[in-house]
Amino acid sequence: MNVGLKIMTVLVVGGGGREHAVCAAIKKSPKCTRLLCAPGNGGIAKIAECFPTVSATDVDAVVELAKRENVDYVAVTTDEALAAGTVDALEVVGIPAFGPRKNAAIIESSKAFSKALMKKYNIPTAKYEIFDERSAAVEYVKSQGAPIVVKADGLALGKGVVVAQTVDEAIEFIDELMLNGKFGASGAKVVIEEYLTGREVTALVLTDGKTLMPLPSSMDHKRVYDNDEGPNTGGMGAISPSPLYSREFADASFQRIFIPTMNALNAESRTFKGVIYFELMLTTDGPKVIEYNARFGDPETQAVLPLIKSDMLELMLSVTEERLSEMSLELTREASCCVVVASGGYPVKYDTGKKISGIDDTEALDAIVYHAGTKLIADGEYVTSGGRVLGVTCTAADLPTAIQRAYSAVEKISFDGMHYRKDIGRRIGSDDRRAI
Repeated sequence: MNVGLKIMTVLVVGGGGREHAVCAAIKKSPKCTRLLCAPGNGGIAKIAECFPTVSATDVDAVVELAKRENVDYVAVTTDEALAAGTVDALEVVGIPAFGPRKNAAIIESSKAFSKALMKKYNIPTAKYEIFDERSAAVEYVKSQGAPIVVKADGLALGKGVVVAQTVDEAIEFIDELMLNGKFGASGAKVVIEEYLTGREVTALVLTDGKTLMPLPSSMDHKRVYDNDEGPNTGGMGAISPSPLYSREFADASFQRIFIPTMNALNAESRTFKGVIYFELMLTTDGPKVIEYNARFGDPETQAVLPLIKSDMLELMLSVTEERLSEMSLELTREASCCVVVASGGYPVKYDTGKKISGIDDTEALDAIVYHAGTKLIADGEYVTSGGRVLGVTCTAADLPTAIQRAYSAVEKISFDGMHYRKDIGRRIGSDDRRAI
């Protein structure tokens, strides 16, 4: 079915900052005449019809909504929705969607699978072992020493990994996963990897299973506090493109990682159509894969999409219709910085319902404020409704200026307990992988 030439009703599945960025990009396309989002959030409600009672993880409800609203195309952008087979279910009823089928989304939903795939097809990655029994995992950590990396096998909202600096720290996280059930079934199996030295970079790559189109690189900042301290989060900010991702690294990644990954999934009858998130470590031996995600990153998407001048909806359609080779990618010549504004206490315990002020004041600074955890209340004001609340993004001719503008915009915003890192994009010279 070729839907590339018609105007259409588009549904985006999800309700975070990433989905706000995707909705904003799709909204710019002349092909989109009606935009829906399920469940959406307060900010998305300003540009799309939101359906807050439809959970992104309720496959049946999403399909029924798409049918009832005569949706022509669906963008499935959340990890859980993809892992649950939302794209497959939409295909059954004849509705095309952007995103991989369930059998390809497994590259994110099972780290054990993805590591085995990389090993089988000689895709450079860290050495690893997989364990489904706690005592064996602990003994392995003791035998290897620290630093060492411990990951939950399944989905954990970007928080299922610890780069342990001591053996005791690694064992403590193993116990949280395997004994205390911190992430439920996702942590019943663990992947333990060697600690790689280098710098982390994210590459988002569109693919229709035949062609690859890398988007601008980016750099996430996972830890909750400055100087990369505190627990992992879903991401406290991002810059794009990464100054560390040289042409040499980009070419090596394309030849040694991107193409082999696409070909490996094809060989396993798991053709991937969507966007693959390659989390890379730039080592002295070249780029290596830390892990795959099966969708746009968050908050990387909020930094990357403002740099794309091409019609994003048309690019997504070309992926679904396997005609990506016909497309070209037009970019601005700018850099961007996204600073995540979070609720105090995130990612552990935090309050919601806090009134947000100052968002309108950022317009004079040309900032883009993506909503992640907000709710639009009756008087037209916003209150907080999640841990990550806003993603404040600015672009500029160079990265230092983009960073400065983003922080100037953040200073206009306030709510009770508001927290954000002060060093997004400012520690690029560090050699410590944990700085990102």
